[in-house]
Amino acid sequence: MPRPKKILWVDDELESLEAHRRFLEQQGFTVEQAAHGDDALTLLRREPYSVVLLDEQLPGRRGLELLHEIRAIDPGTSVVMVTKSEDEGTMREAIGTAVDDYLVKPVHPRQVLSAITRLLEGDRIRHQWMARDFVVRFRELEARRRDALAWREWIELIAELARWEVRLGEVHEPGLSEALATLQSGLRRDFVAFVARNYPRWLASPDGDRPPLSVDVGAEFLAPVLRASRRALLIVIDCLRLDQWEALRSLVTPLFDVEVAHYYSILPSATPYARNALFAGLFPSEIAQRHPEWWRHASDDESLNAHEAELLVEHLRDLLGEPVPVRYEKLFSASDVGDLMRRLPAHLAQDGVTALVFNFVDQLTHGRSESAILYEVARDAAALRGLTRTWFERSPVRAALIEAERRGVTVLLTSDHGSIHCETPATVFAKRDATQNLRYKFGEDLRAEQPGAAIDVDNLEAWGLPPLGLGKRLLLATEDRFFVYPTKLREYQARYRGAFLHGGVSPEEMILPVALLTPRRGAGASRG
Repeated sequence: MPRPKKILWVDDELESLEAHRRFLEQQGFTVEQAAHGDDALTLLRREPYSVVLLDEQLPGRRGLELLHEIRAIDPGTSVVMVTKSEDEGTMREAIGTAVDDYLVKPVHPRQVLSAITRLLEGDRIRHQWMARDFVVRFRELEARRRDALAWREWIELIAELARWEVRLGEVHEPGLSEALATLQSGLRRDFVAFVARNYPRWLASPDGDRPPLSVDVGAEFLAPVLRASRRALLIVIDCLRLDQWEALRSLVTPLFDVEVAHYYSILPSATPYARNALFAGLFPSEIAQRHPEWWRHASDDESLNAHEAELLVEHLRDLLGEPVPVRYEKLFSASDVGDLMRRLPAHLAQDGVTALVFNFVDQLTHGRSESAILYEVARDAAALRGLTRTWFERSPVRAALIEAERRGVTVLLTSDHGSIHCETPATVFAKRDATQNLRYKFGEDLRAEQPGAAIDVDNLEAWGLPPLGLGKRLLLATEDRFFVYPTKLREYQARYRGAFLHGGVSPEEMILPVALLTPRRGAGASRG
């Protein structure tokens, strides 16, 4: 229940506050007064108050000395310190003891009202304005669906929707969040058609008008940092969605100036393909030609990513025309963290690239399908964002960022692919040789039962993938679908409906952030 609009004003000069009291009562507040701290505590024990206006200079105990007892009686009461003292020490002490606001006498009645309104209605007012802004913007965004969007416009639109998703989730506006989800669902259909129409053309004309892809991250974002400073920290958080990045952004900005660009994951939007392409600057077909001994195609096993460090070394040498030292670490569990943090200062002190891959978000995303506990704490996209932020606050990623900032090392933070919350099963027919992935499948005689449930790729080379032999093709799941076979249909529908999956075609999987993080202390920080 909301608290009553009752104010307790504690001051030993009550007669001078009569005009303030009358003004606040005209605004709908009930104002009770106490001239002594003990009287105030007696009133607080008797009934709740919305706000306590507390004079610092009281007979007997100081106002700040009363604050702890006020909090003990009613932790939910907001306290505004009102004092004649302009001493900086008093202000710091008040802030340090967690007063909710601080006013210096003489105070105007409207100044007091402003402080009270901020405390009691600030969140509600901000929520109302946000809702109003969203409703106006929602109409404009819906109207854009009638336009044929180019790749830049898709990035702008999806990035804005991710920001709205985070903001609406934070203020708990289920009606507006539902409207946003409906818009996102419709846009997924349009995005699938856009990708199916343009993706082969992007690969066929690399110098044409196309978005940055996984293969371009090194050339467009990492190489310029190395040319400018010769040192960089590359952080790849596996399976990080745009909305998850937006939820983390406020934890990064106190340390760095943040510039965010975006790129498109290659297809399939899964680790063996997208992350290898990111480190190599090559499409899977090119990696397979250059290193056939490293490429075991159509496997989602981590071993397919066993040569990321070597691929990055080759890629940077090709880009910069000289060898670039690379220090590569891949972290799977908490047991890896201590060793990394001991080595990291020495890594960052040297020229070249320190590349760190963090798998927690990917493990969390996959683990939801296998663990009832994880499923409950990450039930939907908003919960997944919250859990990701909680992890990040105490994660080795943040520790690495703090160390990089301390040493003046520029950071490039990105992901290899995102994920999508899958609710729609799509039946596929396949031979036994088909791969087991839920959002993409390689094999012979693959066919989706429902039209539009998948993009059917029969020319793998045109999509940057090694040929697998006569008759082998690729199915890419579209929108929020996941593949199921006619056998064990109900079992797999029940098991994977509501899972966060990747490998298919959706904005959530393909449009990814690349954050350039420049230390606020600048290049003058210690290189030692």
